[in-house]
Amino acid sequence: MANKTDAKEAVLAFIKALNDEDFDAARGLLTDDMSFVGVMGTRDGGDVYIEDMKKMRFKYDVQKVFVDGSDVCLWYTIDMGGPKIFSSGWYTTEGGKVKSLKVLFDPRPLLEKK
Repeated sequence: MANKTDAKEAVLAFIKALNDEDFDAARGLLTDDMSFVGVMGTRDGGDVYIEDMKKMRFKYDVQKVFVDGSDVCLWYTIDMGGPKIFSSGWYTTEGGKVKSLKVLFDPRPLLEKK
């Protein structure tokens, strides 16, 4: 079983790197085969995910952290450069890196702005 502190620290370091727009540091905290599943699409691979994050430049305001072994769940507000969306992210870690991420949120504010 993974150390809960390591999993939490890895995920929070990843979020901090994204907020700081330190995409090299963020990429270093992802496995090569990292997978992302979200409301608006999916991504396969750490490089693909980071390339998208470089374009989107989201900012995360973490509200709550839950840890269960190598899994970390965050409740946060994501500033998407317009609407701020309350969301939940389920991060699975492996070897101190994020292996998968599933994000849930209500997409209506994004769809209404079009």
